[in-house]
Amino acid sequence: MFLLDKDWDFPSSDVFSGLEIDPGTLVRKLDLDSRSIISSRTGLEEKAVLSKKEKMKLRKERWLQKIESVKLAKQKQKAEAKRKATPVVGDMQPLIEALPELSDLTTGGRGRKPPKSHVKAKAEPADFCLMKQAQKCRLLEKEVARFHEVITNPRYRANPLMAISEHLFKRLRQEEEGHVGF
Repeated sequence: MFLLDKDWDFPSSDVFSGLEIDPGTLVRKLDLDSRSIISSRTGLEEKAVLSKKEKMKLRKERWLQKIESVKLAKQKQKAEAKRKATPVVGDMQPLIEALPELSDLTTGGRGRKPPKSHVKAKAEPADFCLMKQAQKCRLLEKEVARFHEVITNPRYRANPLMAISEHLFKRLRQEEEGHVGF
């Protein structure tokens, strides 16, 4: 039933007939130097035998390290929460000095002239914390009015950054000339 074609017919049944193998290459010794890395690690090396006391010391050290790392993590979280809860406090004087510059922006460059009276009124304190309650109310009312002027200003509504940069440029030029008016 099974017919062999001429294409499948092999001339000889001995596949390795032309191959010559030297018997010296077939014999090999296995020594420690020629073993693979994996086999040399698994079998021959003895593990370091630790006494029960040493093992307990190691466990205790690892436990203490773990406790210390947990304490540090809690301290970091606590410090972060404290930083988030703490308001930004510091030297507010530069901010107070910058406020009148922004008020010039709200008036659209119309400079307010200081009163020409020769009688010098008692100067209001520059620090908000040192002001009396009535002074604080007046200042806050002025600032709210300025803010509303700014947000309704058409130049500011069109391009806020451009309006602010123009104001700062004018303000710097005034300071260079030497006559700065609040």
